Amino acid sequence: MTDLPASKVDLKSVLSSPSRVDHSEGMSYLQSVPRRIVTLYLPLAIIVFILLFPFYWMALTSVKPDEQLLDLDKYNPFWTWNPTFKHFHKLLFESYYPHWLWNTMYVAICATVLSIVASVFAAYAIVRLRYKGANLVGGLIFLAYLVPPSILFIPLATVVYQYGLFDSPLALILTYPTILIPFSTWLLMGYFKTIPFELEECALIDGASRWQILVKIVVPLAIPGLISAFIFCFTLCWNEFIYALTFLQSTSNKTVPVAIVNEFVDGDIYRWGSLMAGALAGSLPLVILYAFFVEHYVSAMTGAVKE
Repeated sequence: MTDLPASKVDLKSVLSSPSRVDHSEGMSYLQSVPRRIVTLYLPLAIIVFILLFPFYWMALTSVKPDEQLLDLDKYNPFWTWNPTFKHFHKLLFESYYPHWLWNTMYVAICATVLSIVASVFAAYAIVRLRYKGANLVGGLIFLAYLVPPSILFIPLATVVYQYGLFDSPLALILTYPTILIPFSTWLLMGYFKTIPFELEECALIDGASRWQILVKIVVPLAIPGLISAFIFCFTLCWNEFIYALTFLQSTSNKTVPVAIVNEFVDGDIYRWGSLMAGALAGSLPLVILYAFFVEHYVSAMTGAVKE
């Protein structure tokens, strides 16, 4: 058998040589290390520092002794060699904080579930049921989300008081959907559009009703979108301040954001250790929630269902 030409032999040797195969991803191998440091690692380090420093300061303040919190000239403000859990002990065993945490969880879950159910019906009706003005209705629903709560809480306070719901967690459960449903509906509308309509047409041909299509086809396919809407609603309920401050008065009925501000601030005296301990403990449920469902949250934002 005749020998291969030199050009083919060289090409074959290059392709078969493991040391010459480039395993880099994309075109990152075109960038030099100094350029990568300047354009990628340095900005990323700055962003991470800016995002995590408040949590570090909050955690540090919650374990500092009182004397180190008051005398910053004598003690290092960025570190402590004598951490204490006295602030957490006061928070958990000498205050209503566990009850405030339960109130916040109860209100957030109930308001979120109520908003998600309403948003599913609204989003499906706008996207899938063909009628005049569907796009206009969707736009108006989203515009309702742009109305700031600082404008709505005054008329809502009047309604809550007239119905006898003042100083009750039910007041928050019924008023939070006014700010949750618009955005959740808009988010689910975008996700429902990514679900192939042919699936519903086949189900209609087989005799399925709209309710069966929604429950057995659309909702199971839209689980990532529902998780994303749930995370958004739950986070907004958990951190909401204006409505909780206006509608709740009793110490035992307050939620965490309002309670730690009202109960750990005496005039111009701020109990920073207890304040930061309460804020840190109150942020842990959200951290756990995002840690478990962040992939579903991202997939819902990008539209994971394709034809």
